[in-house]
Amino acid sequence: MWVKICANTNLEDALLASELGADAIGFVFAPSKRQVNVEQVAAITSKLPAGIETIGVFTSGNAAEILAAAQAARLTGVQLHGHTDPALIETLRAAGGSNLRLVQVVGFERGKEAEFAAALEQALRHPGIDAVLLDTVKSGVSGGLGVTFDWSSAAQIVRRLYEQTRSQTKLIVAGGLHADNVAEAIAIFQPDGVDVASGTEASAGRKDPARVQAFLTAARSNP
Repeated sequence: MWVKICANTNLEDALLASELGADAIGFVFAPSKRQVNVEQVAAITSKLPAGIETIGVFTSGNAAEILAAAQAARLTGVQLHGHTDPALIETLRAAGGSNLRLVQVVGFERGKEAEFAAALEQALRHPGIDAVLLDTVKSGVSGGLGVTFDWSSAAQIVRRLYEQTRSQTKLIVAGGLHADNVAEAIAIFQPDGVDVASGTEASAGRKDPARVQAFLTAARSNP
């Protein structure tokens, strides 16, 4: 099970996640209590072991801005919040090549299942997207909310659309995950990976080593 520990703000936490076995380290470039800048991230990624994925979270639709940040901060991937923008995806893919992992966030909000299905299908059918990440949407805001969504309803839609599109796009689940519920999320969605931020924190922007370890153990304890 691929695991991303997101919303890192310092080298100590990033190294901790890496040493405990995380596959990817995430950094939030979007407005947030956990927001970091290019200089901060570059100082961290330059000291991480080879092979660890480094993924930046963006809400910007400016391809030049995202690409500049990815290069300067030594990112191996970008996570895009907001509606899927085919032109943005194509520009990022053309400039970043196959070495830049593109993750499109698709948010679920109760009562807006049709919108979720349409957004997910669009992402699954775009050949430039490497993975879709399911997250919680509330009042139009996705990501960083630290709350779960209706997994049962979402999973039904996910299974149907994967079958219809025959998509090979990876599936990542996020949104309010922690050590006590990640196994259930994995059982329901059967994803390729999971993504956690607040569920591994002692406080906003600061990781709790015990929670990071517990999450990784729980995420990988499933058959």
